[in-house]
Amino acid sequence: MANWVSGETLRFWEGKLHWLPRQAAKAYSRGCSHFSVFCYTRPSQFSSVDLSYITQGEAALQQALSILQQHTSWQAEMVLDNKATMSSAALPGLGKVFRAEVVLPMPVARLHQELFERIEQMPQWNPAIRAVKVLQRIGTDTLVTHEVTAPSPGNLVGQRDFVSVRHRGRKETAIYLVGTATHIEKLPLQEGCIRAESQLSCIVLQPLAGDPSHTRFTWLLSMDLKGWIPKSVINRVLPQSQADFIKHLGRHLSTTTCP
Repeated sequence: MANWVSGETLRFWEGKLHWLPRQAAKAYSRGCSHFSVFCYTRPSQFSSVDLSYITQGEAALQQALSILQQHTSWQAEMVLDNKATMSSAALPGLGKVFRAEVVLPMPVARLHQELFERIEQMPQWNPAIRAVKVLQRIGTDTLVTHEVTAPSPGNLVGQRDFVSVRHRGRKETAIYLVGTATHIEKLPLQEGCIRAESQLSCIVLQPLAGDPSHTRFTWLLSMDLKGWIPKSVINRVLPQSQADFIKHLGRHLSTTTCP
């Protein structure tokens, strides 16, 4: 397994677990045997609030990994022109989870950069998003973000905004980008928007076997859009939003060069 953390660094962290709140320590202990982090930061640099965000991100990562490892019966929703497949399954604690899978003609590093490092530039290529702002960076692997969807005539759902913890990890050759709803008191509700929640979002980027210039892109998505929306509408809107995201991402990558 590829490991980006030295044995010395791991020993340091293991010796400092008593510094962390119990939940954060458990998340780290559970995760470090499977995942490597991208950069090492002393835990003393984190506040208790920072650590709570890291814990939320780690918990979302573990939940996503558990789903991906289960032998779940996914039901087909649609197949797109770019051979992307959309499926869904009802899972305990989350309800209906949508899964998108496609092979994209870009290496993992480029996709990782666009979807995590350059996340605030997403509205430039995704017309469904009006704004994404990074409210806080915790270390190198955890972000707190505020995302506002773009108004759209005839949109059955209406405009939404999301406050999320975004977290990344790596297992072997795959990069995991997870997100889950969080709360920030200093960020009031936005006028004209309903505050929705990302229960779980996990994008897995894995080099295509035999061709690392291509990436197998897998996306799990479960959302609570709030408001009075029939389930039939939600079950149509969410997989379509994934399909549109993949289409716009592919178009963006095909017309731009790596910065």
